[in-house]
Amino acid sequence: MPKSELIAALTPELTAIRRDFHRHPELLFDVHRTAGIVADKLRAWGVDEVVTGIGQTGVVGVIKGKRQDSGKVIGLRADMDALPIHEETNLEHRSTVPGKMHACGHDGHTTMLLGAAKYLAETRDFDGTAIVIFQPAEEGGGGAKVMCDEGLMERFGVQEVYGLHNKPGMAIGQFCIRKGPLMAAADRFLIKIEGKGGHAAAPHDTKDPVVAACQLVTALQTVASRNADPLDSVVVSATAINAGEAFNVIPQTVEIKGSVRTLTPAMRDLAQKRILEIADGLAKAFDLKCDVDYDRGYPVTFNHAGQTDFVTSATRNVFGKDAIDTEIPPVMGSEDFSFMLEERPGAYIFMGNGDSAGLHHPAYEFNDAAIPVGVTYWASLVEIAMPQRAA
Repeated sequence: MPKSELIAALTPELTAIRRDFHRHPELLFDVHRTAGIVADKLRAWGVDEVVTGIGQTGVVGVIKGKRQDSGKVIGLRADMDALPIHEETNLEHRSTVPGKMHACGHDGHTTMLLGAAKYLAETRDFDGTAIVIFQPAEEGGGGAKVMCDEGLMERFGVQEVYGLHNKPGMAIGQFCIRKGPLMAAADRFLIKIEGKGGHAAAPHDTKDPVVAACQLVTALQTVASRNADPLDSVVVSATAINAGEAFNVIPQTVEIKGSVRTLTPAMRDLAQKRILEIADGLAKAFDLKCDVDYDRGYPVTFNHAGQTDFVTSATRNVFGKDAIDTEIPPVMGSEDFSFMLEERPGAYIFMGNGDSAGLHHPAYEFNDAAIPVGVTYWASLVEIAMPQRAA
């Protein structure tokens, strides 16, 4: 039976699985139900080896092709976790867990890779080994790093690794990608300013941290406008200021929280350096104490040139020459698949989700019409990367 017919036959079952995942969202590493279903399905479908508990709740499946002459091993990764968002849809399969929903489509990602695993385990029309990786805690927990730190790549001999994410607003069956930096590094800062509180009617008897904090937020914008090359990308956003409670009291302390997004290691270093220097300088100018906690989060999602060329060629071969756009600008959002791309060469691609609400929106819904597209993409990637040759 042709691949398209095999995958079409799988689609109703996969749609039901996806909707079940959607009804039962789980957060971060606490994806025990989802991971349990993934592991059970892989075993039932004849995957050669199923390993659980990597990265706390991660699941890894090993699928061997009919031949092993090539010695090639490639990894395919999907994320399993949901978001702490209250769903605002009237779908029959809407979330049953208040305050949690699959608002980023990880239910679809998991399902598509499951479908590919079933197809590959049934056909095995490739020469090498496919490693299917189901990862927890992409949404802020760094699950990819935890899995890598526990020896994921070495244990399973992964030589190349590939990831995928749905993209609202792009047509079903369309893809986009770029070489080099695709998504930004995501860092965060917490600045604590301590002054001398007092009565609002007597500011001269205080050391007002609120005035300093306001000037500091403005000064931080000069990282982008006066320190960075205009052709480089950097975003410094102060996202929360917490100080005081009363109308007539100048508070003792102020806290400023914020996010930093960059696309190159050099700009990442520059942004951190300048934020520390600016905060220290403002504190001295106002005779205040200042402490900066700067936390480096997900690194840049960097697509390797050779693997990006391969993905582009494979996508055009399967879906048509106009199915993929390779000239998209970088995205300033972040993705912890970046940790896997630091461990092994690979590429991350976006695929169309049709006319849906945006990612992380309470009305978002993964488009089930994308399921056979994603399964076809994953299965084809394996078969093209490790072609079966006659004996």
